[in-house]
Parts: sequence; C-alpha cells; structure tokens
Amino acid sequence: MSQNTFDQEPRPTLAWIWQVATGLGLVILLGLHMIANHFIAKGGLRDYAAVVAYLRNPIILVLEIFFLVCVTTHALLGVRAIFLDFGVSDRVEQLVTRILKWMGVLTISYGLVVMWFVIR
Repeated sequence: MSQNTFDQEPRPTLAWIWQVATGLGLVILLGLHMIANHFIAKGGLRDYAAVVAYLRNPIILVLEIFFLVCVTTHALLGVRAIFLDFGVSDRVEQLVTRILKWMGVLTISYGLVVMWFVIR
C-alpha cells in the first residue's frame, strides 16, 4: 500500500516563513501602492510623466522595488507549494525549486531594468 503524503505531519520550512513574510509585506505595500497611485493621484491614475516623477523619488523607488520582490517571491513560493502538495519526489522538488528561483531572478531583473529605463 502506498503512503498518502497528506497523512504526514507538515514540517515548517524557511520557504513557509518567507511566504508569510512576503504576504505581510504585500498587504502593507499593496495598500501603500493603491493609496498613492489610485486615491491620491489626480483622477485616480497617473500618466507616464507623473509615473516617472513619482518613481524618481528615492523612497518611492525603494518601496516599489520591495513591492516587486514581494509579489514575485510570494507568487513563486505559492506555485512551489502547489507542486509540493502533490507529493513529488525530492529530485522533482529540487528541480521545481531551481526553475522557480531562476524565474524569480529573471522576473525581478526584468522589473528592475524596466524601472531603470523609466526613471533615467
């Protein structure tokens, strides 16, 4: 008889702690982002020139970078958790983790490059 992976006691991991931390970060940063970009901005949206001026503020730029990192990390850790819920082997778990890490690096890098070209 095969072992049911759902019967096993869950083990807390560093990935779970990061998932919680980025989730908390998302609540805070998304709230700030929504307020600044949709409630304070005239007409509820910023045009390109206003976005450029907004992102040139160093504090805002750091907050938006943290937001990008939190969104990407939280999303990819969620995808990883879904894969692990299927009870994949250790080899597949390592492969999925490696692929998702590279997807995260590429996603964050792309976001940073776009921000750089917007604010320069």
